[in-house]
Amino acid sequence: MRKTNPPPPVSLEGQFLIAMPSLRDGPFARSVVYMCAHRDDGAMGLIINQRVDEIDFAELLGQLGVVPAEPAIRLPPKAGAVRVVRGGPVETGRGFVLHSADYGASDSTVKIADDICLTATIDILRAIASGDGPSRAVLALGYAGWSSGQLESEILANGWLTCPADPKLIFDADDASKYDRALATLGANLGTLSSDAGHA
Repeated sequence: MRKTNPPPPVSLEGQFLIAMPSLRDGPFARSVVYMCAHRDDGAMGLIINQRVDEIDFAELLGQLGVVPAEPAIRLPPKAGAVRVVRGGPVETGRGFVLHSADYGASDSTVKIADDICLTATIDILRAIASGDGPSRAVLALGYAGWSSGQLESEILANGWLTCPADPKLIFDADDASKYDRALATLGANLGTLSSDAGHA
């Protein structure tokens, strides 16, 4: 019997990838990834549920020279709510701000979905520090990247589940429960996941 090729990939841009239990080691263990780009030449996403506890957003702004590096620096309430997460294992010294669509810095902001944008310039950090930034934001250090066809192969090998993204899961502060909550949107939990591939 002749083997048929898998169907052409459907773009997962603006969706969640949820790591299957088989990815129990390494940077993707129990990860929820928001997909920022998914094209023929590859894919890019940000892990949204791995908080970097050792980095404080206000201190980071001081280190980058966005605000004066003073211990008592006061930021607007919105800025104080910005979390710093490990976005993925690629270019971990680079920052990406995933944010609500009420802020856009012209060419430097990419709209991913109706209510989610991505900006990777220091201008958005200045805007957040001054109180003119987006109402909701998370700063991701590094990103997750896949070469052409790699993500599709991992999904076919049952490495990931996919589901529509929920902005609440991206921006709320309860990182510890995000993996289980993302699974729950599919009506699944760790105990019900099997070794068979499946997609929402």
